[in-house]
Amino acid sequence: MTTSVQEVLETKLAACDPTHLEVVNESGKHNVPKGSETHFKVVMICDKFEGLRLIQRHRMINEILQEELAGPIHALSLHLYTNQDWEKRFGSIPESPPCRGGEKTT
Repeated sequence: MTTSVQEVLETKLAACDPTHLEVVNESGKHNVPKGSETHFKVVMICDKFEGLRLIQRHRMINEILQEELAGPIHALSLHLYTNQDWEKRFGSIPESPPCRGGEKTT
């Protein structure tokens, strides 16, 4: 049985022991073949982000997912929060920006 890209992302990021982890395959919103796993959004709340600037958080996740970013993933939207950051936002999950890469195919 083949492991999906989404499952790989979830497994690797779960190793950070996040309070909340959401990995969303957004490939269907883009101009890619049906069933693709190329565009993802990650919403993650983790104590390991405490004291890190946003760029440091992104670098941390990019390092963890370097193999996937070099291969199957074309776009990765990261929304990375500490528990305190999340509470300030009242738990709302940010929307991803619309695709600018062409029309969606069916």
